[in-house]
Order: sequence, then structure tokens, then C-alpha cells
Amino acid sequence: MTLPGIKLFDLSNRTALITGGSKGLGKAMASGLASAGANVILVSRHGEEAQAAADEIATEFGHRALGLEADLTIPEQIEAMVATTLETFGSIDILLNSAAINTRGPIEEITLPQFEELMRINVTGTWLCCKAVIPHMKKAGWGRIINMASAIGLVGVPDRTPYASSKGAIVQLTRTLGLELATHGIVVNAICPGPFLTEINAPIANSEDARKFILNRTALKRWGELQEIQGAAIYLATEAASYTTGSMLCVDGGWTAQ
Repeated sequence: MTLPGIKLFDLSNRTALITGGSKGLGKAMASGLASAGANVILVSRHGEEAQAAADEIATEFGHRALGLEADLTIPEQIEAMVATTLETFGSIDILLNSAAINTRGPIEEITLPQFEELMRINVTGTWLCCKAVIPHMKKAGWGRIINMASAIGLVGVPDRTPYASSKGAIVQLTRTLGLELATHGIVVNAICPGPFLTEINAPIANSEDARKFILNRTALKRWGELQEIQGAAIYLATEAASYTTGSMLCVDGGWTAQ
């Protein structure tokens, strides 16, 4: 018996919708999926930025790519995003929920509006996107939902109550949806990144405190590089992940192993 091997990672004729796809980890993962053959739709609150990133990916990999503007805290904009994707590509096979913001500081210094805004984007936005695409995946009998959790959704870090709370919620959303959709040909998993050098971490990247934090927390003693997130996204988006659901895939330099 010959096993399929690398063929399991082929995304030809698949369509991936990536929120937060115009930069950082979202763009890196979108590029990874395109390199495996997928058509990609990059979603951002900044439409021109999303389209520029889509054009770059289309040029590099030769697959269709589209940039869309949407505010994921507004259900009507999510529905319009899904409708445009279906009209343009005919299906949504993969949903990668990468849109998120971060707010740092002691709890006494975090305002309620700051906390609520972060939860609306990181949790409610992810929940709404899942809710919008699941009926179409059910109809197709196949789907891949990849949520972006975090190492901070699994372990505690001081001065991160909003972000840690949101990513802990994503962990449980992923597990619950994995169970809920298991009989529909849809698998749901999350990637838990550790510290990556992205725009969201740029304000602290070069500080002495950050350097000590990275050295103390990660077994590999360094920041992650953008290309190091791509393999996890490709795996979870493909047929290779057909027996993986409700799982947290840590790409964290050994952070949560300690």
C-alpha cells in the first residue's frame, strides 16, 4: 500500500479566508497557504493594505488573491465578506482567524473600554467569522477552521489580562467547535504562537525587559521568525490534518514545554 505522503499537503483548488491577513503572522500564513496551491482572501480593516498584500502574494505564487476591507466587530460586514468570497471563488474551504489586537499593562491601568474593545475583536470577531462560514462548510462536507490562540492562552503572564483572557477563550472555542463539527467533515484547531517579531510586538521588541523575557521563557532563546509559523498553518489547512481536531499546536520556541 502506497501512502499519499506529501500529496496530503496540496491545497490546489482550495480557497482560504484569512482575517488579519495583510501583515504579520496573518500575511505569513496566507503566503504559506498560497505556496501550497490555495487561493487566498486577505481581510483587514484597511482595504488598500489588504489588496496590496494580496497582489504581492498573487505575483509571487501565481494563485488568485483578493484583499477585502471588513470590521470584524460588525456582523453585517462579516456577512458581506463571506458573500463576496463565495461570489468570487465559489467556496470557503479554510477559515484562518488571525485578526487580533493586544493591550498591555497592569489591570489597574487598563480601562473597561480597552478591555471590551480587545474582546470584541479577538473573541467576538472570531466567533462571528466561524458562525458565518460554518453553514457553507457543512454544505460542502469539508472544512478547516484555524484559530489563532497564543502561548499566553495556555500559561499566565503578568500585565496581559485582556490578551490572555481573549486567547484563553479562543482555546475553549476551538475545543468546543472541534467537538461540535466533528461529524460534518470539518476540523477545528488553533495555533498557539510564542513570541514572534511582528508589528504587534514591535513596541517592546528591543527593550531590555523583552530580551530577558524571551531568554527566560523560550527554550530556543530567541524570537520566532515569520516563516516559522507557515508549516503549522499549512498542516492544519490540508487533508493532512483530517484526524486532528480540537487541538492546540504550539509554535512557541519551547515556551509551554517548561
